[in-house]
Amino acid sequence: LDLSVPRWDQGSFYGRLRHFANITDPSIAFVKNKELLAAKDLVDAYKNRQEKEGTRLADLFRAQKLVGSAFHPDTGDLQNFAGRMCFNAWGGTVLCGAMMIWYKSTPAVLFWQWTNQSFNALVNYTNRNANSELKTSDLYVAYGSAVGGALSMAMGLKTFFARTQASNTLQRMVPLGAVAVANAINIPMMRQNELKKGVEITDENGNPIGHSRLAAMKGISLVVLSRNVIVAPSMVLTPIIVERLLRREWFVRNLKTLNIPVQLLLTFVIYGSMVPVGCALFPQQSSIDLETIRKHEPEAYAKLTRTDLKKAYFNKGL
Repeated sequence: LDLSVPRWDQGSFYGRLRHFANITDPSIAFVKNKELLAAKDLVDAYKNRQEKEGTRLADLFRAQKLVGSAFHPDTGDLQNFAGRMCFNAWGGTVLCGAMMIWYKSTPAVLFWQWTNQSFNALVNYTNRNANSELKTSDLYVAYGSAVGGALSMAMGLKTFFARTQASNTLQRMVPLGAVAVANAINIPMMRQNELKKGVEITDENGNPIGHSRLAAMKGISLVVLSRNVIVAPSMVLTPIIVERLLRREWFVRNLKTLNIPVQLLLTFVIYGSMVPVGCALFPQQSSIDLETIRKHEPEAYAKLTRTDLKKAYFNKGL
């Protein structure tokens, strides 16, 4: 049993979906560090054939799941709690839910957009390709740009829809527009060093052969798309469902009691379901044709240690 690779075939969407549903499981978000470190010790011990006698297959699979959920694939370091993808369903539910619930109040829009982008910046930094270093000054620029973009988009849409007297359903979509724009700013800015210096590319066996900016552009573009796929369904469907519920007398009669719990529950179910889907859209180990690098990055191609390959591989991040 090779615990260094996913249990399911990563060449198919279904295999990737099962893998990410496993490691982004919200129920393991609150596992204590002691258990996480013990899981890593078990995985390492098994790789060296030094596991304790009586270790079961279920123990190994549980350990592999915890390691995949909490440790960075590049560095092997324990990730910060809030930045792990298994916590994303909880954090995303609270933040997306809050943005949709308090979409009419200007102070609330500003506060929750700022809070959401602070959370996103942490997630993006945690799940970056860790082979590319990022300076503290770059972090501040990335964070400021994302927050500024989100707030500008949110307030612009809010003002426009209020002026045109758009429907409540359309006004509830304002947070989605702000989040989508901010993702397109936040993720590239947080990973700007990859765009400047290139991301490490390897052969099919994981041996480094050089760096490529084109690979970085591809990886970041796929991550931006994936993140918006994760967030869009909950921020589109939840407002539509709530507007339908507002036509029901029993819901309107108990609006003060039901409004917030119902919106948060809908967001948790839809958003939580989409986290593994978004992560599984594209292979974690993405690839790029060496011929593409030769044509568009001749300097990078000249520095490659191997040019006899058709494809090179890289970690696109999450």
